[in-house]
Amino acid sequence: MAIWLTLCVLIVVIAYLLGSFPTGYIAVKQLKGIDIREVGSGSTGATNVLRTLGKGPGALVLVLDALKGVLAIALVYWLFNFNPIQNYIPPTVDPQLWQPWIVTLAGLAAILGHSKSIFLGFTGGKSVAISLGILLAMSWQVGLATAGVFAVVVAISRIVSLSSITGAIAGSIFMVLLHQPLPYILFGIAGGLYVILRHRTNIERLLAGTEPKIGQNVATPEQTT
Repeated sequence: MAIWLTLCVLIVVIAYLLGSFPTGYIAVKQLKGIDIREVGSGSTGATNVLRTLGKGPGALVLVLDALKGVLAIALVYWLFNFNPIQNYIPPTVDPQLWQPWIVTLAGLAAILGHSKSIFLGFTGGKSVAISLGILLAMSWQVGLATAGVFAVVVAISRIVSLSSITGAIAGSIFMVLLHQPLPYILFGIAGGLYVILRHRTNIERLLAGTEPKIGQNVATPEQTT
């Protein structure tokens, strides 16, 4: 049992480290030689990369951040299905019951890592793209539906933060509507609330009508995802 628990904890730690990998920071540093945390919104996420370097690098960081989430969940699936590891699963453990809970813990760890990266002094992005990757890996139907909501809202409003907040709410709703396991529903709620919390200053500007739209310059930290 001790070995099995150690493996589960190790996977969650690896998920955090994957989330922590600073794709946006590295992209801007390599391409422009600056610290992205010192420009635009101060976030290392795809939106700030878009404003700093343009559509190509922004899209690349978006995809890579989402892939970090997919990989974090894929590692859990691997842990539960890799034959040599099956020998360490105690007979009292039902893998079908355990897997959704470990997936949820790994997902939350990856989200935390992205926003509080150990490689960047516990700074980072707002965990939107990585959350989408996690949702896609948990349930592609939920992930696609959430991405659809995000796309519609951003097309109408041209405000990324509003789209991110709406997507965070939609993700938990789709988890329920599509009858996902309880741990996944809890992930949708907890992850969604965390993403919304990361956008608290954006919410203040949305209410004040001062939140910037796509294409507008951002001069102060914490304005976008």
